[in-house]
Amino acid sequence: MSLFSLFRTRGLSLGLGITLALAGCQKELVPSVSPSGNTDIPVNTQITPDPTAESTIAPFRTKVDQTMNEVIGQAPVALEKGEYESSLGNFVADLSRTQVMAVYGKPVDMGGMTNGGLRNPIDQGPITVGDVFELMPFENEMMVLTLSGATVQEMFDFAARTKILVIANAAYTVRNGKAEAISIGGQPLDINKTYTLAISDYLANGGDNMGFLKKALKSEKAGLLARDAIMKEIQQHTAQGKPVTAQKDGRVKVIK
Repeated sequence: MSLFSLFRTRGLSLGLGITLALAGCQKELVPSVSPSGNTDIPVNTQITPDPTAESTIAPFRTKVDQTMNEVIGQAPVALEKGEYESSLGNFVADLSRTQVMAVYGKPVDMGGMTNGGLRNPIDQGPITVGDVFELMPFENEMMVLTLSGATVQEMFDFAARTKILVIANAAYTVRNGKAEAISIGGQPLDINKTYTLAISDYLANGGDNMGFLKKALKSEKAGLLARDAIMKEIQQHTAQGKPVTAQKDGRVKVIK
């Protein structure tokens, strides 16, 4: 989790955050005398702030607040997670593909994102930098994987079975927990072809039980953080005078 996100999502004061961060960089201190009794000191609002510490921290707190409170977009309706596909899942999976293509310089067949990687919804109203950090608090880097057709089939079967993976530029039908009628870019899946996938390094390395992605024929860094991809997408919408919107578009059909 980033330092900015830690401040916002855990409710810690900036002073405590900096103190802990600095302490983590120091060598362990071994007391010469073993303390006796209970030495725990509860941290709460009744502890009087140290004036010197407060004056030292204040400029940093102001800078963090200014950065995190910057409005970069508007959402007319909330974007939220859901099974198989959702407004938030579709939004992030789609931009994962298009934003990676912009820096990769070549076409990418699919984009992917799991529900576990999306930690907060995008609420209705102004979208701030801090909102994006809360949505994607990890320092995950985007990757481009080249997958065999067989591995792609595994990926769609995983999506059908778990309901947590959203796939961009693709459609499929779920029947009895398995994926069928799979199409990528409007064309049926060809098990004899290879396909490219834009996805975070965490998932590429088998996160969220996606170990099959470690069978990639080729793995390349895109040179783009997942969070920065989201930020760029929102900023581009705003620059074009567009709100941030997304919806379920029927890319997944479930047959009971």
